[in-house]
Amino acid sequence: MTKTIISLATRLIPRHYLQHVSHFFLRILSLFIRGNNFEDPINGKTYKKLLPYGRLTPRENAIAPDSMSLERHRLMWLFMKEKTNFFTDNIKFLHIAPEYCFIKLFKGMKNLDYTTGDLISPWADIKMDVHDIPMDENTFDVVICNHVLEHVEDSHKVMTEFYRVMKPGGWGIFQVPIDTNNPKTEEDKNVTDPRERERLYWQDDHLRLFGLDYGEKLEAAGFKVTESNFINELDPTLVKRYALPKGEVIYFCEKK
Repeated sequence: MTKTIISLATRLIPRHYLQHVSHFFLRILSLFIRGNNFEDPINGKTYKKLLPYGRLTPRENAIAPDSMSLERHRLMWLFMKEKTNFFTDNIKFLHIAPEYCFIKLFKGMKNLDYTTGDLISPWADIKMDVHDIPMDENTFDVVICNHVLEHVEDSHKVMTEFYRVMKPGGWGIFQVPIDTNNPKTEEDKNVTDPRERERLYWQDDHLRLFGLDYGEKLEAAGFKVTESNFINELDPTLVKRYALPKGEVIYFCEKK
């Protein structure tokens, strides 16, 4: 029943509305699934199970209810702690389409000069269209924007905007859904029917489905791209305990 409700909610309710209210209900639900089989590394809370999440095929043990983190968020958190200067250096940071699981924590980090931006998110400090970010070039040390580039009209233009506002020596993480069975990105502007988009691109609001050429597209925008298999460096018992996405590649982008 929980799986069906979550699947229907994610398909029928716009994400910015869903995020705005769902954390209240999930925190109540979390009281009934506390245990010690799984741990959210973002806040340290433990559970006997996590909640399913997904539109078409809900994934088991995907969402940690208190932080609302998904598998990719927990992996990115660990990557930034172990592989970057995010928690140690003074950083001017732009977070586009900010995820609920991170906002309060990032706002509380004294080393961050933290700005959130989005067109519709209720948590964004600045309302912005990522095709035309209202910031000067070379402004930010770090830019993060996840699961957005599959939604935008011109993904290359948005990537070049990320590059423009990033300082030389800065870095970013821009994760997207990727069909690892396809070497090339699938995109056809003539596909406008929501059902066909869902069939081809995995969601009815996706305008493309990136393939294994995603790193090349980021490089075409100017970035030096490291396709990190960080998850393979982690202890398999932790991968299971944290419910991390096996096979997920982190695209670490640097502006030289």
